[in-house]
Amino acid sequence: MKHPSSATTAQAFVAYYRVSTERQGRSGLGLEAQRDKVAGQVASAGGQLVGEFTEVESGKRNDRPELAKALAAARSKGAVLIIAKLDRLARNARFLLSVVEGAGEAGLMFCDLPQLPPGPVGKFMVTMLAAVAELEAGMISQRTKAALDVARSRGVKLGNPQLRAGTPASAKRAAKVRTAQSKAKAADVLPYVKAARKAGATSLAQIGEALEARGVRTPRGGTTWAPAQVARILAREKVFA
Repeated sequence: MKHPSSATTAQAFVAYYRVSTERQGRSGLGLEAQRDKVAGQVASAGGQLVGEFTEVESGKRNDRPELAKALAAARSKGAVLIIAKLDRLARNARFLLSVVEGAGEAGLMFCDLPQLPPGPVGKFMVTMLAAVAELEAGMISQRTKAALDVARSRGVKLGNPQLRAGTPASAKRAAKVRTAQSKAKAADVLPYVKAARKAGATSLAQIGEALEARGVRTPRGGTTWAPAQVARILAREKVFA
């Protein structure tokens, strides 16, 4: 028979929510949805929510007073900082890493990445996700620059002063450029899609969530993958098989 004093204390959680004023009404993950996700995750972990902080600010800004309060509360209470979705915290890898460093020993938890354990191991895994996202962006930029340098060294003139905006010729050229960019992006994204499938993702929405969790950008540079965007990537899969 266990003595009452030896009972395991429920893990404490501090929640951080963020909404953008201009997008809150249209967002698929508004404030109430974030709260529901956090409450469900805390309940499934048998934990206790000991604090909540809400930021109304763009994800592009790094000065977040409510996040600073949430981090301080998590450290002082030995609580896990819990966030509904990775992109609710940051879209910038360096900023994400600064938050990881600022979290207490209990670490971070994202409801869309429930497999991340609390504590040092979870912090390490979040750091790796941020590093992969930053590495991918840097490699894509490097390949693009290298391709342009090779084209210039061969005497290729980038752009055509004879083409005027709005003409059929300019529209055709723009379409070719977009197609080439789409193919290149698909080639970069497909390895992540395959990894998501191996991990158990079957629907377009699940694959999209996996891409977001890895910090993979959409062809237009966005952070949220719609099912239709995933479908377009999959449509090119045979080309690179």
